[in-house]
Amino acid sequence: MNETIHIYHTNDIHSHFENWPKIRAFLERKKEQHQARNEEMLLFDIGDHVDRWHPYSEGTLGKANVQLLNELGYLAATIGNNEGITLPHAALNTLYGAAQFDVIAANLYDKQFKRPQWAVPYKIYTAKSGIKIGVTGVTAPFYQLYQLLGWQLSNPLKELGTQVEILKKKADILIVLSHLGIHQDRQLAQLYPEVDLVLGGHTHHVLAKGEMDGQTLLAAAGKYGYYLGHVKLELDPSTKKIVSRSAQALPTGNLREPVDEEQEIQHYYFEGKKMLGKKLVYLPETLESDWFRETQLPLILCEAVLEWCKADCAFLNAGLVLDHLEKGTVTKFDLHRILPHPINPCLVELTGAQLEEVLVETLDPKWEKLELKGLGFRGKIMGRFVYRQIRFDHALRKIYIQGRPLEPKRIYKLGTVDMYTFGDFFPHIREAKAHYFMPEFLRDVLEWKLLQLYPVQS
Repeated sequence: MNETIHIYHTNDIHSHFENWPKIRAFLERKKEQHQARNEEMLLFDIGDHVDRWHPYSEGTLGKANVQLLNELGYLAATIGNNEGITLPHAALNTLYGAAQFDVIAANLYDKQFKRPQWAVPYKIYTAKSGIKIGVTGVTAPFYQLYQLLGWQLSNPLKELGTQVEILKKKADILIVLSHLGIHQDRQLAQLYPEVDLVLGGHTHHVLAKGEMDGQTLLAAAGKYGYYLGHVKLELDPSTKKIVSRSAQALPTGNLREPVDEEQEIQHYYFEGKKMLGKKLVYLPETLESDWFRETQLPLILCEAVLEWCKADCAFLNAGLVLDHLEKGTVTKFDLHRILPHPINPCLVELTGAQLEEVLVETLDPKWEKLELKGLGFRGKIMGRFVYRQIRFDHALRKIYIQGRPLEPKRIYKLGTVDMYTFGDFFPHIREAKAHYFMPEFLRDVLEWKLLQLYPVQS
């Protein structure tokens, strides 16, 4: 008799806990159903479950996410870039200390190029029929950013070649947990036809009914828990081969709402708020933020970036600051609320001619209402740009840096935010050599500046 294995998978949840109660309730029901039918059920997460935009993840530095995976009995997970490069080294190194599942990350190493104790390159699981299922996992190669945090990455596709060669000799079925994105998933299917199943993520793609690439089935479930992935494998125990396979991405909006769903969602939020209740400064007046006009709070943030990066000048978009800071006590939660983005300050070097092109481009009115998603941005629109040590004389068509006319051949150090180096905003910035300040986020830099401006009275 053939054996049926049900594989459920999540990816790129990004701490969107508003969808977690439905996912949790559905998987708990499925676990009972499969047990009653004597069917195997495996549960995997493909990374970016943690996202520090949510106060519960921020307050626990991701450990709350690990506990949620524990509660549902996940078998294994790989890490995404949000676990890998938005957590300080020590926080990632301790993130999975209480994990009751395997962390499979074949291409992650420490500075000495040794794998961390909490991660393994592969794992072999044995089904009830005795069929051996080999699982490996890899994460996206943000080499420079990992290095700045004290980690090393090997090339994920090459690393997979090593792991596939090992698993071919030890396992009957090969599965890859891939936080690489759809294009590299298709590539790995071509490179390694021995792989039976790729559970993917990173590029937030939805494969509604999976995708066959050669002999390999690709599956992926979008982002934010809007979908839950389900793969069904029928195996022949005598030949230890797959007889049939299918995949689907189940819209969680169609799933039954659990009892007390809203209370559970609110619980995650208020627990995080409580953890971030540390008092930082007292403001004698409200610091306003406006996306469409020059206001004090974005300017203070821009000044903080200028000083933190030791730059000649600085600019950033006002849409980064989501709200005012009201008069009175400011807590870590308040700073997280107005700057939830996992965005780091950075320094880029540009010639005066390049800087002038970039600055002229920032004046384009298209930016103010441009909606933006991704690249670490957790706001709504770009908003207007604000500047420090940069002045425009529109009548004379001149730009002044630190009070002096911009010199086309001079090299300038520009302080700004890392998302401009990743996206298609300003080609000169994207192509420039960037120095990223990590692990500090913009909210950390603003906190540093506010403590200077409003020192706590002893």
